[in-house]
Amino acid sequence: MVEPVSSAARALAIVGSTMKHTLSRRAALPLFAVVVVMWGSNWAITKTLVQSVSPLWTAAIRSAIATVALFVLLLARGQFVRPRRGDIPVILTVALLHMGAFSALVAFGLQFVPAGRSIVLGYTTPLWVAPGAWLFLGEPATRSRLAGIGLGLAGLAIMFNPLAFDWNDRNALVGNGLILLAALCRAANILYVRAHRWISTPFQMVFWQALFATFVLSALALSIDGAPQAHWSPGLAGAFLYAGICGTALAHWAMVVVNRNLPAVTTSLGLLATPVVGVATSAIFLGEAIGNSLIIAMTMILAGIAIGTIPRGTVRAISLPAAATTGSNRRCRPFSIRKWCRGHTTG
Repeated sequence: MVEPVSSAARALAIVGSTMKHTLSRRAALPLFAVVVVMWGSNWAITKTLVQSVSPLWTAAIRSAIATVALFVLLLARGQFVRPRRGDIPVILTVALLHMGAFSALVAFGLQFVPAGRSIVLGYTTPLWVAPGAWLFLGEPATRSRLAGIGLGLAGLAIMFNPLAFDWNDRNALVGNGLILLAALCRAANILYVRAHRWISTPFQMVFWQALFATFVLSALALSIDGAPQAHWSPGLAGAFLYAGICGTALAHWAMVVVNRNLPAVTTSLGLLATPVVGVATSAIFLGEAIGNSLIIAMTMILAGIAIGTIPRGTVRAISLPAAATTGSNRRCRPFSIRKWCRGHTTG
């Protein structure tokens, strides 16, 4: 099992020294690197968890831990608020589509799919957001976006070519399908979040989203799996704490800080390192093989995302902009990787 203790300690040390949102660029860059490592390694951690606990209970327990951690963070920041009526739709949407469906589907998929391959599939989300933004939000299908989508889909096709993927393996088909379905759920969540008129800030609402997701996931797990069955150990407990506190709550808070202190191009490009970290940690700690097809496909998918989103995002990025930082009612518009992280709380 991946050892999470040292990484968690480093993350907590950073939190203790950066509770203010204003940081120098020199301080914000290491914090950003920690976020990328936490999100990337969280897939390997989840892979180990679903080997000991059912997927639904894995998602529910991690969500419960994250809920408590987010509550503490909001109290420490003096930002805990009760949701208003206008906040309810976004709470329900994020809780059900992202924190609920995405987390549960990924957990189920990781039972059959290597963590490294899973994170690459999971990071195809921007490829599905772009056509959705054209269909539902009226955003233009620019040549760069179309080129990026084409390149990303070509990379996805490489992952499923018969030389690299066994189409006769039913478990592999189901697992990969679940991960891709999870990416689609997150894409739908992003599209709604971008069209939502914010009243409270996204960070103020994330606790309520996690709380509702915890209730839904726990109810499903209890009705389907019964009480959680696990052979508890310090390693298993530590993995859950890492996934809930570091991989979810602290990473989300830290990304709020990073977005306020680093240029959009830095965060947009930097976030592309997350699946690279995920593949690397899966190989190092889980012993997963990294095939040439995975490397080529990951390169093409990430390049496609960069081509299709970064040029516009560097000019008009709004990940946690006025709507996120001041509670403005302005609608979120053009898509960028940086905006993706607003709804990206579980790696």
